[in-house]
Amino acid sequence: MSAILKIENLTMTYRVGKVDVHALRGVNLSVGRGEFVSIMGPSGCGKSTLLHVLGGLLKPTSGRVLIDGEDLTNMSDADRTDVRRRKIGFVFQRFNLFPTLSAEGNLRLAEHIHGQGKKIIDDETRREVLKLLRLENKMRHKPLEMSGGEQQRVALARAVINRPAIILADEPTGNLDSENSEVVLNMLKQLNRELNQTIVMITHNPEAAAVASRMIEMRDGIIVKDNG
Repeated sequence: MSAILKIENLTMTYRVGKVDVHALRGVNLSVGRGEFVSIMGPSGCGKSTLLHVLGGLLKPTSGRVLIDGEDLTNMSDADRTDVRRRKIGFVFQRFNLFPTLSAEGNLRLAEHIHGQGKKIIDDETRREVLKLLRLENKMRHKPLEMSGGEQQRVALARAVINRPAIILADEPTGNLDSENSEVVLNMLKQLNRELNQTIVMITHNPEAAAVASRMIEMRDGIIVKDNG
């Protein structure tokens, strides 16, 4: 299995007043194409910082991050933004949907940004994603007309519609009740299984982490357990 993500000796240090805070302390990790990986640990263990570095939202203090062969570490902000546009899909705890747009509008906006204004998503791919996430009848609804679970499913569709190299999910069930959490987690499993979509999910919930095929635990900025 070829690696879609490689992390080498990754460190991240913040300066808080006169104190150095070591959020990441030499993390090494390889994720294969088509893997579903969960990274869990208590608040402050470094997992969210790691996700932000993987997504090119933060530049690490040292080390390397390669996404589908491209090294984010020494890129300019503009180049990292371009990699995010082309190769990374994000799913956030807060959904981050545009409230004035319908579900269809939110998806088409993501497609427009990915294609820089050109239509590159074929109708068959769109139908496949919407059917998989059970959204065929929700396309004309705006976020406030949908439940939290439905909004997160739209956010999932938005993340995967452009078939990115990797999806980074940050506590995707954090704002959902247990029933909707189960639905969203099952849909992540389906995206992984049926579309061979690579997923890295951050969570503090052991039950959520357990749906992944590989579980990683972090403590104090390092990986302490990897069942892969």
